[in-house]
Amino acid sequence: MSQPGRDGFGHDTTTDQVLEGIDLSGKLALVTGASGGLGAETARALASKGAAVVLTARDMARAEEVAKRIRESTGNDAVEVENLELDSLASIRAFAERFLARHDALQILVNNAGVMACPLARTQDGFELQFGTNHLGHFLMTGLLAPALLKGAPARIVSLSSRGHQQGSVDLDDPCFERRPYDKWESYGQAKTANVLFAVELERRLGERDVHAHAVHPGVIATDLARHLVPEDYERMRKRQPGGKLRLKTVEAGAATSVYAATAPELEGRGGLYLEDCHIAEIDDAEGAPGGVRSYAVDANAAKRLWSLSEELVGQSFPL
Repeated sequence: MSQPGRDGFGHDTTTDQVLEGIDLSGKLALVTGASGGLGAETARALASKGAAVVLTARDMARAEEVAKRIRESTGNDAVEVENLELDSLASIRAFAERFLARHDALQILVNNAGVMACPLARTQDGFELQFGTNHLGHFLMTGLLAPALLKGAPARIVSLSSRGHQQGSVDLDDPCFERRPYDKWESYGQAKTANVLFAVELERRLGERDVHAHAVHPGVIATDLARHLVPEDYERMRKRQPGGKLRLKTVEAGAATSVYAATAPELEGRGGLYLEDCHIAEIDDAEGAPGGVRSYAVDANAAKRLWSLSEELVGQSFPL
């Protein structure tokens, strides 16, 4: 179950509805994976309300086209594009250095980029691709950008998780499937749980300094994220839904919860939350529960342990 949101926000609420009456002038937003899909819509929506926006992408040509459309549709020229490969620690460090050289304060960080249910692959540094990209890449980048977030406070960090986190917790002893058999959905679920735990620990470390973190489930949307899925995967997803029906969202509705987490005035001063359908989700460990967040995904001790492991894996500590 979810708590009711502003004006009955729900499954089909769009980004523009979430942002009605909100002014983001003077704020800087960074959105990863913004060359299409939810990232592009998140960036457009934030820019439409006056925020300066930095888009990151692997495909710079696509991202430049997105930035051009955003400038034209919103009349906001403060839209930049930066190259970032989250499967490369070197690329992340180089990006962070460039970003901090140009921007000393950041108010909104949306960790949107990710991969989903892909065959076994490794990042450039040898990490399992889903855990390495979805969690470790954003972990390192967020840690490096923390000084700008603290200077930009009040600031918010939004990490895209998924209902897929219900697949299971993080195997802290073998997160990269070096000893256990690889399963693409188990890996995806682990990475999405890591996204929630990351928000919990970020909140513990930064919340008192007015930098708040949330994790969100965007919903089921037909975007490039699903490029690795086969018909059997969609059938599997369908069976997990209430009544066996897979209810899709538009891109505008899919990005709405990210935008809500990043801007909603009713969330001011709060953090460490898991949001879905523009609502705060409740803890629900019931087998087959269609929504809610599993208790293991918001466990404070697990969040601390994941932070320590992540520091070890990326080779850098962040005593925030």
